[in-house]
Amino acid sequence: MSQHYLSQDALNALKIELQERKTVQRAELSEQIGSAKELGDLSENFEYHDAKERQGQNETRILEIEDMLRNIVLVESKSGGSKIMLGTTFKAKSGNIEKTFEIVGASESDPINGKISNESPLGNAFLGLAAGDIASITTPAGKIEYKVISID
Repeated sequence: MSQHYLSQDALNALKIELQERKTVQRAELSEQIGSAKELGDLSENFEYHDAKERQGQNETRILEIEDMLRNIVLVESKSGGSKIMLGTTFKAKSGNIEKTFEIVGASESDPINGKISNESPLGNAFLGLAAGDIASITTPAGKIEYKVISID
């Protein structure tokens, strides 16, 4: 039973997804299964097997979301602090490239958009640093260093 770190926005999105899956998607899949059963022989009925598989995937996702919601740690956006922590947005520079990052929980990570997990090597390297500090990450391609420019 692991904890899931989520922002308020991610929590709201999960609650909406859960409601959608429990009401709309369950009803649609049930209807599709019923319609497919009416087509006859279930052993070779693609529509039936496809709908049953999607129903199973939907129920699995419902269970995943419910587990996450039971074990949530709400992370508030941290601004104006002197150190990088979960929820902090900051700017860092590697070579001539400056990027904006936000430290988020693993389930919210989106590296392409600068949201890095506190559990990732990069996110973990930034935790606890202040403006001017250097984060050093060893990758298969070699060592990468980022200088923390500012903490928003």
